[in-house]
Amino acid sequence: MGEFRTLDSADVRGKRVLLRADLNVPMHDGAITDTSRLERVAPTIRELADKGAKVIVMSHFARPKGQVVPEMSLAPVGKKLGEILGKPVSFVNNCVGPDVTKAVDGLKDGDVLLLENTRFHKGEEANDKDFAKALAANGDLYVDDAFSAAHRAHASTEGIAHFLPAFAGRLMEAELGALSAALEHPERPVGAIIGGSKISTKLDLLGNMLNKVDVLIIGGAMANTFLAAEGYNVGKSLQEPDMHQTARDIMKKAKEKGCEIILPVDVVVAREFKPNAQYEVVAIDAVPDDMMILDVGPRSVENIIKALGKLKTLVWNGPLGAFEVPPFDTATVEVARVAARLTKEGKLITVAGGGDTVSALRHAGVANDMTYLSTAGGAFLEWLEGKALPGVTVLREVGDSLGLG
Repeated sequence: MGEFRTLDSADVRGKRVLLRADLNVPMHDGAITDTSRLERVAPTIRELADKGAKVIVMSHFARPKGQVVPEMSLAPVGKKLGEILGKPVSFVNNCVGPDVTKAVDGLKDGDVLLLENTRFHKGEEANDKDFAKALAANGDLYVDDAFSAAHRAHASTEGIAHFLPAFAGRLMEAELGALSAALEHPERPVGAIIGGSKISTKLDLLGNMLNKVDVLIIGGAMANTFLAAEGYNVGKSLQEPDMHQTARDIMKKAKEKGCEIILPVDVVVAREFKPNAQYEVVAIDAVPDDMMILDVGPRSVENIIKALGKLKTLVWNGPLGAFEVPPFDTATVEVARVAARLTKEGKLITVAGGGDTVSALRHAGVANDMTYLSTAGGAFLEWLEGKALPGVTVLREVGDSLGLG
């Protein structure tokens, strides 16, 4: 299977370039509350426009389920995108059909056009061949810069690439490069911090990590299940009794593979989960029956920091504690800042991602200090799980089959 093609090999001058972006930004009362996704795709749009392409941007927004829902229009997103780009972004209220063809025909080299929400059509999520062909009819080339939607085999992320030469945009290229460096060809030793509330939602992830990393650091409520499986009393802590055997199996498999698992040796406990609640730090064999574990303790943090000092590569998915509520953010913040310092010193490659992880690293003030911070959510998680992503696979395989590689 060939490697994906990038913009370095694309001749875009005078061409109609259909660019799949992820403009699914958070909105409140009609106002965009976080423009990160627009800012991250802007360099690809600028590059294409500067090279003389007619840039036609496609994206989904929210979940209209194949219906036209005015509140889910991309029109206000187009206005904000234009502000970020510093140039006009025209808008057409459909993504296929004669209105789109007319708007595209009116573009000059370097112009940018935003199409309406692709999910207003049922054919998008169904990956309908005719709908994908209709999208492709208004382009000469297809550029995918939406890694965050690459785990979905939809018409604008997978189907369209069967009809046009397909390339990875700069954001997609950066994401794939970072993930490849972290898990496919990493500098060793490699470690992973895996947090979150449930083992059951991260079984595939944990299983794949055991095959990839030398050290696995487990935090969050997930660690409570591992501790309980080893016979420790975890009081009223969130845990999964039906996953105890699974946790023991993971520990056994890790031992067989020579993967060191680091679990908390002390924890922060409280009777209430609320800001600035009264808390205690106790050893893992001294958790009171009427209290719950909400963060890992200072000795555990020391152990994690010591492990980081020996690593060359770190993958991070999930906070160590209930970081949204102080003081239960302490461990996550301390470890994040050490990882950031080691990264800036050139001693550690850090690739982090997942919604809670991004929020936690921003909370710690180090989001921009990681080697790569993925905002891709589900796609990032599925990549860590070792699953093939349709939107990535098609960039490689279709190029080969069309003789475009």
